[in-house]
Amino acid sequence: MMGEEKTKSVGVIGLGYVGLPLLLAFREAGRRVIGVDVDAEKIRWLEQGTSYLSHIPDERLGVLAGEAARLGTDFALLEEAGAVIIAVPTPLKGRVDGGRTGEPDLSYVEATAEALAPHLTPGTLVCLESTTYPGTTREVLAPRLQEGSGLRAGEDFLLAYSPERVDPGSDHAIEHIPKIVSGLDEASLRAASELYRAVTPQVVPVSSLESAEMAKLLENIYRAVNIAMVNELKLLAHRMDLDIWEVVEAAATKPFGFQAFYPGPGLGGHCLPIDPFYLSWRARERFGFRTRFIELAGRVNAGMPDHVVQRTRRAMSEMDREVEGARILLLGVAYKRDVGDTRESPGLRLMYLFEEAGATVRYHDPYVPVLPSTRDYPGFEGRRSAALEEEELRSADAVVIATDHSDVDYAKVGRESSLVVDTRNAMARVPGGSARVVKA
Repeated sequence: MMGEEKTKSVGVIGLGYVGLPLLLAFREAGRRVIGVDVDAEKIRWLEQGTSYLSHIPDERLGVLAGEAARLGTDFALLEEAGAVIIAVPTPLKGRVDGGRTGEPDLSYVEATAEALAPHLTPGTLVCLESTTYPGTTREVLAPRLQEGSGLRAGEDFLLAYSPERVDPGSDHAIEHIPKIVSGLDEASLRAASELYRAVTPQVVPVSSLESAEMAKLLENIYRAVNIAMVNELKLLAHRMDLDIWEVVEAAATKPFGFQAFYPGPGLGGHCLPIDPFYLSWRARERFGFRTRFIELAGRVNAGMPDHVVQRTRRAMSEMDREVEGARILLLGVAYKRDVGDTRESPGLRLMYLFEEAGATVRYHDPYVPVLPSTRDYPGFEGRRSAALEEEELRSADAVVIATDHSDVDYAKVGRESSLVVDTRNAMARVPGGSARVVKA
């Protein structure tokens, strides 16, 4: 169905943490690429050769210069693409008691489909990579593409789903991760498999779009549930006067039957705090099934920031200090170590809770010099990272480690602070120091 000439050009819609690395991977593999994003600022940065993602160096953007790469906000550019990959956000709606309501927000997928449809040409392969519930590609994406284009999926154009497996800040680049691939029909599956073989060491075909959508959710639910389990054990370990990190490390010496998961101040990133609830919602709304493990894990993980605040409050009280009117220095607002991604970060939730309790909060994060606008905390936009200087540490009534970035001077933190509340076990790697360290 796809002509030989068209297969050489790959379009990517959404140039964020998923889409930009994917665009670069295809270009580095020798394909012509077309990158489209509704954010004109991103396009300007890329045209200037400047990266807006901390884990992608400017030098890598050089492959986007020249005629083999086209960038813009106009979906009409995609008329030249033989394959179009959709990599847009799939968030949740609303917030209740520190957790999500669990209702999927597919507005980005829907808007993208409606914008792409008028420019969809016969023979094009369209592949969704956004994480979503089983049935989305077939029931949400396909009808909108068909209605807006007048073309039929499986007859006039090809349709596939291949879930992203991006892990910002790690060594797991797209080029090293097996790719799950599915298709609306055999022709779509073959075309999608051939497409991704250019940028991945292994294509893993599955029998249906829904199986691929479910597989991605399983990957993230597995982590979310296990992290919730160890977070709950952390709460018990505190009451039993045990060190949960020591317990996990000891258990991890078993060479079989155990995988280590570590506690923290809550879940962050675009995947783990959100994706499980896509399946939970689908199970409830379509099949009348309650996913009890997912819901319980969500409640446990969502409650971790409140636990950290309470541990901090108790530790300060023992030092004749109160949270109200206190100065809190938050170390880390990114959701994970050594990245600048603040999406769903528990650090932002901690900032909100401490300020709600009457504290003044400053933060230090070498990867987030300025806080971006977020849907949940728009009032934080523009706040700047404080330098980790002696006076900053000494003047803080409590220093709370929310993200254990590897290039933070924890020895200085232990030396100059009076109270450190450590949610990541970062201070265990630092000998000595005069600060009182409380694990949370």
